Amino acid sequence: MNTVVYLALALAFVGCALGVTSRLARAEGRLARVERKLDLIMEHLDLREDVARMDEVTALVREGKKIHAIKVYRESTGAGLKEAKEAVDRLG
Repeated sequence: MNTVVYLALALAFVGCALGVTSRLARAEGRLARVERKLDLIMEHLDLREDVARMDEVTALVREGKKIHAIKVYRESTGAGLKEAKEAVDRLG
């Protein structure tokens, strides 16, 4: 009897975890689309994001220290790895 209860609890847990994972993936997709649209609007309006240490990031890119530039960009903006890499790639 205990085995059946444990199995039912395990299945319920897996079902909940899958549901949360699915909703999280959809939310991340929606957020990525909103960010892309905002990037397009900013580009259209010729607006630039003011990054506090951008001069340092640019200098690091020129020196060939791309990984360090990504790290500094992330520290100064709070951006994720992918976003920081794309921003640094645009500089180089």
